[in-house]
Amino acid sequence: MSRSKLLKLGINLPAFPATSVGSFPKPSYLVKARADYARGAITPEELKEAERRAIKFWVQKQEDLGLDVLVDGEMYRGDMVAYFADQLSGFEQGGLVRSYGNRYYHKPIIVNEVKWTTPITVEWWRYAQSLTSRPVKGILTGAYTLMDWSFNEFYSTRRDACLALAKEVRKEAEALVRAGCKIIQIDEPAISVRPAELPLAIEAMGMTTRELEAYFLTHICYGDFQSIYPGMLDLAVDNFDLEMSNSGLDMLQLFSKAPFTKDISYGVVDVHTHVIEDLAVAEQRLKKGLELLAPETIWVDPDCGLKTRTVEEAEAKLERVVSAARALRGN
Repeated sequence: MSRSKLLKLGINLPAFPATSVGSFPKPSYLVKARADYARGAITPEELKEAERRAIKFWVQKQEDLGLDVLVDGEMYRGDMVAYFADQLSGFEQGGLVRSYGNRYYHKPIIVNEVKWTTPITVEWWRYAQSLTSRPVKGILTGAYTLMDWSFNEFYSTRRDACLALAKEVRKEAEALVRAGCKIIQIDEPAISVRPAELPLAIEAMGMTTRELEAYFLTHICYGDFQSIYPGMLDLAVDNFDLEMSNSGLDMLQLFSKAPFTKDISYGVVDVHTHVIEDLAVAEQRLKKGLELLAPETIWVDPDCGLKTRTVEEAEAKLERVVSAARALRGN
């Protein structure tokens, strides 16, 4: 683990830090509030109060379960791309497209120069951090994924759009750092599906994170890792948050051919099943990783965000994450 960097930032974590990727299921009262707001039945202030209540619930839940690095659960977001596009100038909302399973999102359209005009996530991060003494991750969607999951009707090339977005996403990262955020995750699930554009994604990540005083993670999942590994290790981050369990730990075969050289947030529970894995299963997955990875480099988490699970399932899977981490610590 980049212990020296974390300690320099004032963060002293236990071995095998337990964390989560970012999203949690929204409690029923928030689901109702979002529907009420959409039909004009409640005010923005009433919706915001429900979102703050849900964040408070999940922060307390993470503390009770024993997670070491917390998240706000993304209670104020619908989709990870549309949310940021709504907050940046230069985008228009597009029609519904399917993202995965039966999930749909309004695919944004870039119609003008993209511009960051005001902090997007800082107020939410400040609120979540005010509820706990444990570190809370700031979580942003990266420039490459914002570009890839949007229509582009303004920039001449995908590269121009991506680098313009990187410049603006960096401003949000800078705002989080100024607010005191020490751990920032840049979500880039699109990186693993277009291997030919990995150099562009690496350039954009460098523009977003270099020389900022924070520990950076990137979350990548469910793609063609055989085509982007080990090149992806050139992304300017300290930690790769990867789904391991859903793919049957097949990435370990890649790590056996070329060493994994960064910290890793290692998914020990599959988020795409209702089944709650036995603790022994989660422990065994971690032990297989330890055959190739240095113990000090490993964080423990679910494969991906838990928003598609029920509240009860998410709690149970987080409990497995914490128990697996503690088992390896010997406590």
